[in-house]
Amino acid sequence: MSVEVERKFICSEDTLKTLEEIGVCVGQRQFHDQYFDTPEFELTLRDLWLRKRKGCWELKSPVDMVNGTEEPNGEGSLCTRYKEITDLPEIYKTVKEVVNEAVKEACKDGESGPSQDDDSWLGKLNLVCFAEFTTVRRSFTLGGGVQIDLDQADFGYRVGEIEVLIPEGGDVQCAQEKIRNAAQKLGLAGNERVEGKMDVYLRTYHPEHYAKLLAAHVF
Repeated sequence: MSVEVERKFICSEDTLKTLEEIGVCVGQRQFHDQYFDTPEFELTLRDLWLRKRKGCWELKSPVDMVNGTEEPNGEGSLCTRYKEITDLPEIYKTVKEVVNEAVKEACKDGESGPSQDDDSWLGKLNLVCFAEFTTVRRSFTLGGGVQIDLDQADFGYRVGEIEVLIPEGGDVQCAQEKIRNAAQKLGLAGNERVEGKMDVYLRTYHPEHYAKLLAAHVF
């Protein structure tokens, strides 16, 4: 299981030019994402993000800092840290532990877990799709395990991501230092958080859900 340490940025023409000069383009791809939650937003209000991409399930779960501390508005606060769970039985187990008691009662622990080609478990856990969009992604590497993705969502939002993957329990601060160095090479300045695709999507299309996430300090 890996942990994704990531910083988002707005990619200007100058940034793109620098990236094309110092990075290695590793290709472009398109993918369609569907995100799921209960009608009461029991997952996303805990900053848990369940999605289906290219027929495969992923659950992104937040990771707390364990090595050292950060200033609330320091550079480390620009980075997000999520554990990525891709094993469907583990996803099912984690989600079932979060959703309300009535749903858990309907899904006994002794039952077998779901399979990739059977989505009936979504109904058992009262999960519905709340966001769906397509992204065109162009990816670069800078060496040292640093990947940079430039995303164009089909609802009009463009955003860049500097990403380092580490094993669970790995050195988060080292990953953040790599991201900080990459940002400097790209000429990125400022210490304001940049919105991700989901922030903009929900703010635009589902403002009530977005407001609840703001109130819960998820966004």
